[in-house]
Amino acid sequence: MANAPVPRLDGAAIQIKDLLYVFAGYGTIDFVHSHVDIYNFTGNTWGGRFDMPKEMAHSHLGMVTDGRYIYVVTGQHGPQCRGPTARNFVLDTKTRKWQDLLPLPAPRYAPATQLWRGRLHVMGGSKENRHTPALEHWSIAVKDGKALEKEWRTEIQIPRGGPHRACVVVNDKLLIIGGQEGDFMAKPGSPIFKCSRRNEIVYDEVHMLDDEMKWKPLPPMLKPDSHIEFAWTIVNNSIVIAGGTTDKTPYN
Repeated sequence: MANAPVPRLDGAAIQIKDLLYVFAGYGTIDFVHSHVDIYNFTGNTWGGRFDMPKEMAHSHLGMVTDGRYIYVVTGQHGPQCRGPTARNFVLDTKTRKWQDLLPLPAPRYAPATQLWRGRLHVMGGSKENRHTPALEHWSIAVKDGKALEKEWRTEIQIPRGGPHRACVVVNDKLLIIGGQEGDFMAKPGSPIFKCSRRNEIVYDEVHMLDDEMKWKPLPPMLKPDSHIEFAWTIVNNSIVIAGGTTDKTPYN
């Protein structure tokens, strides 16, 4: 596979057919990318770079696609451990045009994000201080890149909060997988919001939202795993997760 045009950490990626759209991310702790690169699986080439909206988050994004439109939700705006934004955007991959989407009720870092039964679901993540796990679950009806409602609807809370988990729909069931509680925080009083490590708990829990809109625990993962929001795929009715991190250590 051809090397990516730039190094990235905590960016986002979405595959549509033979194209992989790679968004934002840290270049270094003091520099964040504000563009999209596209990888073509057929040609093994990178190209088609274009800019993101200036107001869009640069890391810790929630993201999902319906096959044409990519919904980009909340996240951190800026380098180091700067604050989150509640702003949301939609990318039309056919025209490469951006449009606004109704902001979240509150900003989040790396929430679980998925399309399910005609609604965009946003769950958990970290709260505004970057460390406190969020339990809130909101949804809004969407179609063809547009919101069909004027406000987000409050749904049943998730059983365990936090960022960096996989969120998957399989057999018309919504699953949240792995993730963590806690994250780096901005050092108090730092003018550049310098990151300071805090305790993180990575977990192996799996939960499914059933037809009664109640969360049901499923068998846990083999190991605790985090940073897997863009590291999963479905193959032959199985969920495959590649990589991730546990206890500050990357998985291979």
